[in-house]
Formats: sequence, structure tokens, C-alpha cells
Amino acid sequence: MQYVDEFRDPQRARALLQAIDRLASQIHQDRPGPLKIMEICGGHTHTIFKFGLERLLPATVELVHGPGCPVCIMPRGRMDDAIALAQQPSVILASFGDAMRVPGRRLTLLEARAQGADIRLVYSPLDALSLAQAHPDRRVVFLALGFETTAPGTALTLLQAQDQGIGNFFILSNHVLVLPALEALLSNPDLHLDGFIGPGHVSVVTGTQSYQVIPGRYGKPMVISGFEPLDILQSVWMVLKQLAEGRCQVENQYSRLVQSQGNQIAQQAMAAVFERRHSFEWRGLGAIPASGLKLQSSLAAYDAEVQFDLPGNLVADHRACACGDILRGVKKPWDCRVFGTACTPETPLGACMVSSEGACAAYYRYGRLAQITSDP
Repeated sequence: MQYVDEFRDPQRARALLQAIDRLASQIHQDRPGPLKIMEICGGHTHTIFKFGLERLLPATVELVHGPGCPVCIMPRGRMDDAIALAQQPSVILASFGDAMRVPGRRLTLLEARAQGADIRLVYSPLDALSLAQAHPDRRVVFLALGFETTAPGTALTLLQAQDQGIGNFFILSNHVLVLPALEALLSNPDLHLDGFIGPGHVSVVTGTQSYQVIPGRYGKPMVISGFEPLDILQSVWMVLKQLAEGRCQVENQYSRLVQSQGNQIAQQAMAAVFERRHSFEWRGLGAIPASGLKLQSSLAAYDAEVQFDLPGNLVADHRACACGDILRGVKKPWDCRVFGTACTPETPLGACMVSSEGACAAYYRYGRLAQITSDP
């Protein structure tokens, strides 16, 4: 890709929208209600609202927002663990900026820092490793977040720490996997989906083969998508084309970056460092078996969950917050009674309003404060 404009061309967008309308009308003749397609990744959600794609699609097509925001799915208890770590003597906690304002039970990381905890904002796990090298008398803990997109970076950084004999560097792993979450969603009888727009960045690492279970076991088509407006419109068209033709496959719209086998070097790094947890608690989805990654037992010396005493409590979400329902795709942000009033980016009650990939943040940022009731 040399230019961005070619993926934002209005004429091509109009042609795709016309093709989507024709397919949707054809499918709609045989079934009632809108066709529901879930975009898994929060990056897709923000593109959809930044460019107004949901307003351009026909009423017979509804985009449903999925749990692909790594900060949003973090339960409050895991944030309390991170805060407890940061409050321990001689500890420096290193965190991505997205996590700084995610509410725990009583505090956010930002508020804990204001009370004296040494919490540093970093842009990569290598920044956290540099902190450990610069402060050999301190214990530096990296709050590791994200799906398969960011897990290889954590793994490679830990291997570098091991190779260099850096003993004051630790990982608090909150890395999670996409596929188990999708299977948990598909087992929910309250959620009826017709297909998926698959995650582009995750799929660069994993490839496309791992998703075959979605059409094979659950009978839902999936199209791996890029993040530009025409990427998403083409992916919607590809899902609808499968439905119209009675096909059910994993297709790759994002072929300029995603390969079927994925990034094998990244996969090898993950395999060398991580193993699956028995289960992991997701905000809104509950405990999902084999959905989280922890450090292998041979790397216990770097594992913050082994080396530190953590609360490890399960903490319920704020009673007024509908973030869990939004992550499950059964509600939209404007269905939450505190969205845009008590819950804003300045005063967030839930993680979906905090993260740059959160659905509530996207709705708020781009002015979707009420349900669309008429064409613009």
C-alpha cells in the first residue's frame, strides 16, 4: 500500500454500498429482521464511526460491536491486582496509556499514581525493560495487555531480559486469545449473528487457519478485514455474498498483510514464553476456558503473579454500567442509561468509555449519543 486515499475513494465506496444494498435486499426476502454482522476488533468500530459507515449501510444490515478491545475486557479485579502491585515498596509499574484510567474497585492507575504509587506510561514492553535496566535497585512490573497482536512483543522482551540476565523485570500477563471469546459469544442464546468481520491485526500473527472452526462448527462466515473504510465495506459485501450464495468460509480481505500461516516467528516466541490458563475472567463474558495466557512455569522468576502477593479478587462491574452487555454484542452504548451523562471520557464508569478502541468511546467521540431514527 503506497497511498491511503485509494482506500477512502468516494466513488468506490458508493459502488460497494450499492452492491451491499442489492445483496442485502436479496437475502432479506427470505428472512425477517436485519442481517447482523459483528466486527470483532475495536479498531474496526472506530473506523466505522469515524467515517459514518453505519449510517451509509442499508437498514437491512446491522453492525454489532464485539469484544476485541483488550482494555475493555479487563475485569476490575485484574486492575486491582495491578494497583496493588504499584503500591508495594520499591515497585515501578509500567503500563500502556489506555489502561491508566480503567476503573478498579476504588481507584484507577492514574489515581493511584496521584497518591504516590510509581506508575510509568510506556509505549512498548521494551520501554519497561529499559526502566528495569535504569533502576537495578527497583522491581519493574510490566502490565501486559492485549490479544495475539501484542503478546509476541511481551514474549520477545521477556526472552531478551532472560538472555541479558535482568532479574528485576516482571510480567503481569493479561494477554488473551480471540477465538475462545468468539466461541463463548456463539454459545450465547441471546445473541444472533449472521457473520463476522475478523480482526486484522491479530490475524497478521495468527493467520487465517485458526478461524476455520467458526464456519465449520458454528456455520458463520468470517472475513478478515483491514481498517480503512473501503476495507470494511468490502468485507461486509464479502460476508453478504457468502450468505447469498449459501457458502460459509473464512475469507481474507486483508491479504496485503495477512497470510494464511500468519507470522511464524511471532508464534514461536509466544510458544516459548506462554501457556494457556485453565480459564480467564473477561468483563461481561465471565470466565472463558483456555482464553488467557500466563508465563510458563520455567519462567516463574519473571512472573508477577508468582513473585508478588496479589489480591486476586473478582470484582463486579459498576451497577449502572452496561459495558459487559456491550462487549457481548447484546446492547449498543446508547442503550446504557449512564452513557454520555454520568459516564463520559472525563468521568468513565466502565472500560468501554476509556480505551481508544472502546465502543462507548467511539460513539461518544463521533457524536452518536442517541439511536439513529432516520436517515441523515
